[in-house]
This record gives sequence, C-alpha cells and structure tokens, in this order.
Amino acid sequence: MTDYTAPLRDMRFVLHELLEAPALWARLPALAETVDPDTADAILEEAAKVCGQLIAPLNRSGDEEGAQWRDGQVSTPGGFREAYATYIEGGWVGLGGNPAWGGMGMPKSLAVQVEEMLYGANSSFALYSTLTSGACLAIDAHASEALKARYLPPLYEGRWAGSMCLTEAHAGSDLGLIRTRAEPQADGSYAVSGSKIFITGGEQDLTENIIHLVLARLPDAPAGPKGISLFLVPKVLVNDDGSLGARNPVHCGSIEHKMGIKASATCVMNFDGATGWLVGEPHKGLAAMFTMMNYERLSIGIQGIGCAEASYQNAARYALERLQGRDAAQASGAVADPIIVHPDVRRMLLSMKAMTEGGRAFAGHVGEQLDLSKFSDDAEERARAAAQVALLTPVAKAFFTDSGLDSCVHGQQVFGGHGYIREWGQEQLVRDVRIAQIYEGTNGIQALDLLGRKVVADGGAALRQFTAQIRAFAEQPGAPYAAELRDAVQRLEAVSDWLLAQAGQDPHAVGAAAVEYLHLLGYTAYAWLWARMAQLAAERRASDEAFYSGKLATAAFFFRHLLPRTLGLEASIRAGSAALFGEGFATKG
Repeated sequence: MTDYTAPLRDMRFVLHELLEAPALWARLPALAETVDPDTADAILEEAAKVCGQLIAPLNRSGDEEGAQWRDGQVSTPGGFREAYATYIEGGWVGLGGNPAWGGMGMPKSLAVQVEEMLYGANSSFALYSTLTSGACLAIDAHASEALKARYLPPLYEGRWAGSMCLTEAHAGSDLGLIRTRAEPQADGSYAVSGSKIFITGGEQDLTENIIHLVLARLPDAPAGPKGISLFLVPKVLVNDDGSLGARNPVHCGSIEHKMGIKASATCVMNFDGATGWLVGEPHKGLAAMFTMMNYERLSIGIQGIGCAEASYQNAARYALERLQGRDAAQASGAVADPIIVHPDVRRMLLSMKAMTEGGRAFAGHVGEQLDLSKFSDDAEERARAAAQVALLTPVAKAFFTDSGLDSCVHGQQVFGGHGYIREWGQEQLVRDVRIAQIYEGTNGIQALDLLGRKVVADGGAALRQFTAQIRAFAEQPGAPYAAELRDAVQRLEAVSDWLLAQAGQDPHAVGAAAVEYLHLLGYTAYAWLWARMAQLAAERRASDEAFYSGKLATAAFFFRHLLPRTLGLEASIRAGSAALFGEGFATKG
C-alpha cells in the first residue's frame, strides 16, 4: 500500500519565499481582503488533511473497482460518494471561484498547490472537481448574467458538476470538423443534437445535476473552427425557482475501459435534441471554451507534478528500507545496504526531486501571472502577465506531464520487480499519469502551439519578455549559477532566432522542432527557478539546515546533470526537418 503526504514545507517555501505571494496579494485590491498568509497556510493545512486522510485512501480501491456503467447510469467506486460529499462541504470546488456567485475567490497561486495535492492523492477523484472549476470559469467569463445566476452558485457549492464536451469520433485535435448541431427554438433556447466521446465526468452519481458545456454548430455556421458555438446543456433542466425539473434528453451511451484513471468516468454522451443555451456570441465558441481549456491545461500539467510527487515519496521510502547489494565504498561493513547508497538509485531519486520541485515552482509562477492578469489595476501589467500566461501554459501542460511520466517510471524502477506489482502502487501511478500527455491537447499539439503561435507568430516578443527576467537575475552580483543561466538563456534565444528564420523557408521547420523546443524552454525556465531557490536556500540555511541543504544539493544536481540536456536539444532542433521527410520513409499508404 502507498501513502500520500502533501509536501507542505516545500509548498510554503514556493508560496511565501520564492513567489512572495502575500506581498502580491496585498497590493491587488481584489485579493487584499480575501487572503493573507495565515489564511493561505490554513487552507494548505486543511487541504493536506482532506487529500491525505479522505481522498488518498480511495486511490487503489477506486482503480480496482473502477467506474461502472449500466443502462445509461454511471456509478463511481465505493467510498467516492461519501468522500465527495465531505469534500464539497469544505467548499473546495469553489476555492478559486468568483465570490459574487458563491466562490471563495482565492488566488491561483494558492489554488495550484491544492490541485497538486488532489492529483497526488487520487487523480481520478481530482478530475470530477477540477472539470467543474474549469466550467465555472468559462460560464463566469462568457455567459449571460441570467445563466451565471442560475448555474454558478450550485456549481461552486459542488451540488452540481461541470463537463466539457468537445471531442467527436472523427474530430479530436481538429475541432473544426465537429458535426454536433444546435437548432434555435422560439423561446431563445437551442435544441442540441450529436454525440461526443471521451467526456470526463459526463455521467456520475456524485452530484444531482451535471452542466455540460457543448461545442456545436448553428444552422448558418461557416465551415471550420470559425463556425463553432458554445452551449450550456444541463443533464436535468432547472426551473425558474432553481429547483430541478425534467430530465433533458442527454444520455451516457457507454464509458471507456482505460489504461488508467479507471475511477474517472470517461463517457460517450448522446444529445438528442437536448435543450441548451448559447454561451457567449454565435460562432465564437472556441474562444469561450479556451477559457476553460487553458485552465484545464495548467491543471492537467499539475496532474503530472502530483503523480511525480507521489512516486517520489513512495520510492524514497522504499530506497531507505530495501536492502540489496553493498555500497561501492563498502563503508558500512553490512551484509547488504539500503539501495539508496547505489549511484543509479540516487540518480533516479534526485532526477525526480529536481523535476518535481522545479515544476512546483513553475506552476506557482504561472499561477502568479494568472493572478496579475486577472486582478492587477495596471492595464499594462495585466497585458504583460496575460502574454506570459499564453506563452507558458503549453510548456506547463506538456513539460510537467512529460517529466511526470518520467518520474513515475523512475519511481517504478527504484522498486525493481515490486514496482511492476499492483500492491505497491507504482504501476498505477504510471498508468494514471500517462493520460496527462494526451488529453486537453496532446503534448505535440502543445509544442506546436508554443512554437508556432506563441513564438514565431509574434516574432519572439513574448519570449524575449520572459528571457529578460532570466537575464536580469543572472546579472545580479553573486547570483548562483549565473554562468550556467546565461549560457542556457543564450542558447534558447539563439535557437529561437534560428527557428524564426527557418519558419519562413521550410514549412515543416516548426513541426519538426516543436517538442524539443518546448523542452529546451522548460529546462531553461527550471534553471532560472532553481537558481532563485538556491539563492534563498543559501541565505536562509541556518534557520532550517535540513530543508535548505536539501534545496542546495538538488539545485546542484539539476545544473550538473539535467540542464546539460539542453545541448542535445539544441543539436536536434538545428538538424531541421530534412531527415523526417527522407525518401526511405513512406508517407502514403
């Protein structure tokens, strides 16, 4: 059996010391009266209890039982309903929600820490609430006041849940191909018809209603992505007084049998003239849906961090207890030593630790930028932060989940044969985290978005804004790892300039380089954050010797063993696209 303990000490370090989030909250009027350091710590403490004591114990049993479908009804595994009822009593679904409609209004820089705990404890359970939080964002940003008033309060309470219905059997990443239709009705509503697949939480027994956000086409819609509108379609219609009315003709046709996240219901949803309401403007549904999608992409990235942290905790405990082989230095004289003495085991554990803690810092940074883009009184600051969010969100989604899978595999490897056996929990983490590289936009699509839309399309302006922060830190007197940072950021900028030139000459240049480029940016960003963390650790070491010494040692490992990967990434990027389209590789059936 595995246990999960929220890494509260490191979360507080990121929030209070690295980000200095309380100072930011104090200068943002919308947050100044909502949250302070004591409130934030209390939320983290309570979330750690809920996740560790209530939700984590259901992880393995939920995987073994899975969600069940029968005659259109979906049941979640034993214990989920009771745990969810307790969870919503605490108001956790509305943690970051708009207070005007019953949300708690907490900053994203705090909420990302709570989301990590949820995913680390139980990814399947986490998805039910994070999808609802994302749906609330889209409704709050784009729906009419009447729709907000009717649907947001019970969603924030957790009595109702949300889903997003995008994918169809023939339309995954290319949503311009969707066929679901919406016919206008005399009363201002729409009749929505079509089928959607891979719908997380499309049907379940945790809540009394489910509010589906559905992409569909109006009769006069132009072809392609510019002809898509967004509709709010409840599972159960809502009366004028807010009570539940008749069942809407929207049904779950089946659920998928999956590699992982088996307790999360992944549904085929059929809409048979279901009553819905337009959210936002006609034919602009993708823009409205991307309010939710961008939230979910950061959230799913955090799934990678949460699973990696759980894997690290399990593997580190096992490495301290498992006796196999002798230390090469033969210092102990014992018959066998704990496997943590072996260099390869230490390599895996330090790789996991460095990438997970680097990811936690990066998630906090993106959360901070989201807070600025939403709450700052300075229009220029809001715009600058929004540009950083747009640049960094695909990196967060893809780099967190790529490294999250690596960390879960490393953790499994530390266990050796026991890592392949169900009872230890490591194989479940590998299965559960694997989906995070696929859903909410595959990581290859994220890389294309980053390089094509966020770097090449604006001539690298947002990137230079980001790298300027790294350069400024590296130029500070006494900045740790300054030479390595300058080298890394120079490599990123030089490769970016080269790709900007190549994009005008080679139509395949962006696609060929995109994934390696995203990783290059990810490692460079982590280097900046690790240097900042090392600076703080060196200054404060005497106050908490064990914690800060661990930070310094992990930073040294990152710079010596992981950052050099950027050399190979640069070489691969500069190789161009020619080898991908050589004559020996068939491109036609």
